[in-house]
Amino acid sequence: MFFHDCFVNGCDASILINGPTAEKTAVPNVPLRGFEVIDSAKSQLEAICPGVVSCADILALAARDSVVLSGGTSWGVPTGRRDGLVSQASDVANLPAFNDPISVQIRKFSDKGLNTQDLVALVGGHTIGTAACATFNYRLYNFNNTNGPDPDINQSFLPQLRALCPNGGDGTTRVGLDTGSVNSFDNSYYVNLRNGRGVLESDAKLWSDPTTQRFVQQFLGLRGLNIEFGRSMVKMGNTELKTGSQGEIRRVCTATN
Repeated sequence: MFFHDCFVNGCDASILINGPTAEKTAVPNVPLRGFEVIDSAKSQLEAICPGVVSCADILALAARDSVVLSGGTSWGVPTGRRDGLVSQASDVANLPAFNDPISVQIRKFSDKGLNTQDLVALVGGHTIGTAACATFNYRLYNFNNTNGPDPDINQSFLPQLRALCPNGGDGTTRVGLDTGSVNSFDNSYYVNLRNGRGVLESDAKLWSDPTTQRFVQQFLGLRGLNIEFGRSMVKMGNTELKTGSQGEIRRVCTATN
């Protein structure tokens, strides 16, 4: 959720706002879960110190804490963000997509002041979570109109994915992005990439493209991932900040004041 927020008009909690055309209604954001966790934290903070802690800071802190609770590293989270006033689904077009080539992924991250190492580190967040079959089943049956699978998929992994996502089956069925370790923050996501077990095309290309492969190799060591993930999260968390008189401190995270 933090990633999806920061890539659209900066880390300003615009992903949390409700509305018929708000960011959370855009297709890439519909699967996001956990909004009630942020709302609960906000209501408790407002009861103690109203108008002090922004929803944007709560989201940044919750992202860090979710990593820690999943077995990952901790890092210091700079605070002082203010909440944005605008949330439009049309602005989500710049969000990295599941089928973006590496060159496009690098450009989208660069536009946010993030380099290629940041890209590979942050996408490591896929060590937790799932993806709908609809986002990758084209890789299983008719990749690039070849009537065959994506050659980047390990041949022993292909039957597993096809069993989970049958051709013409339910596209909303969800599959772990880090098979075998879907609820733990660890380096097995990168091990899977090396072994041809990346689920999303954008993930698999991190290994097949030499530009990013060297960073995947670096993160095969858990210590390297833990250090760099925290650093990259801080960099991303400083993207297009709203401070001072910009934005506001929302009373509730789902609506502007």
